[in-house]
Amino acid sequence: MTINERAPEGDRSFDAVRDRLSMPLVEAMETQRAVRKVLPDEVDDAIVLRCIELALKAPTGSNGQNWEFIVVKDPEIKAEFAAQYRRAWRLYGSLGHRLARGDETMKKVLGAVQWQVDNFEQIPVLVVPCLVGPQRFYPGSLARSSHYGSIYPSVQNLLLAARAMGLGASLITLPLWSGYKARKILNLPATVQPCCIVPMGWPRGRYGPTTRKPVSKVVHLDSYGNRAFGDSGA
Repeated sequence: MTINERAPEGDRSFDAVRDRLSMPLVEAMETQRAVRKVLPDEVDDAIVLRCIELALKAPTGSNGQNWEFIVVKDPEIKAEFAAQYRRAWRLYGSLGHRLARGDETMKKVLGAVQWQVDNFEQIPVLVVPCLVGPQRFYPGSLARSSHYGSIYPSVQNLLLAARAMGLGASLITLPLWSGYKARKILNLPATVQPCCIVPMGWPRGRYGPTTRKPVSKVVHLDSYGNRAFGDSGA
């Protein structure tokens, strides 16, 4: 699938789109983006489960595989998360719009998030990746990054699989702003922590190219500020 190809139309069953997983990895990585505007059309359970199956191929700390994935399709549960999303967005969205004054690119991003907030109940599938284990207080950033390092590689696998299959997806956390409420909505035990939500659906319109800084602008050699690589590899 090229970056300007439309998402699959007509037959969107697993059998109809499974061969899309043969997309070259570099193409999936170069065209992956946060796709928030999706159709309300149903997504075959087999497609979602295959994406999660590929997510499970990611590494975890000590090979603990301490993850669980909640697939949310119930309209009432989606509505509860939508309410949480809107409460958090009233604060973060307002701040974002103030900071984005004069920045048309950021305004476009905020507009896409606003669409997702307004239409959250219509998104066909939400995948909630969770970590299993005693919930501890992590006083340092290193401890926290080590903890979450057991789930986010699998989330990236999930996003890449969704991209290859032709689905639109994004990683969001605002609907989980209240851990207590999120646990109550999903009936989670105290030992299971929701880490993010990945809304999934068939994209509205076409895929578009991603715009990123050149590698030479973000890579340092040995110490911060040493831009030794210049424009090579940009």
